Amino acid sequence: MQYINQLLIILGASFLGELLNLLLPFPVPASVYGLLLLFAALLTGVVKLEKVEKTGTFLIATMSLYFIGPSVSLMTVIAGYVDSLPAVLCICFASTLAVMAVTGRVAELLMKTGDRKPDDVTGKEGGERKHE
Repeated sequence: MQYINQLLIILGASFLGELLNLLLPFPVPASVYGLLLLFAALLTGVVKLEKVEKTGTFLIATMSLYFIGPSVSLMTVIAGYVDSLPAVLCICFASTLAVMAVTGRVAELLMKTGDRKPDDVTGKEGGERKHE
């Protein structure tokens, strides 16, 4: 019963995302609206993490199964896209490199800013850090 309740919360956020997609004139997919709504509910405490954690973990663990159908469908129509395949592969390669570079830079910045921790007593930036 716990999993059903958790799934209903996730599906409820998805349904509200579908409604927002119908009502708002922005070119945003309904699934993005649903994710943002669930994220906002988690941040504000309206939905506690424990109320969706187990089902969310299960859905993430089984995510690869959800791509079997679209992959098989893609295999049936791939012959029509053979001419544009080199361009698509170049775009995929370039975008992957760009994402890796941006992610690396953001991670470096976060690691640098994460090194400065407030002093426990004064609350100010600590001067020297002792490395063990």
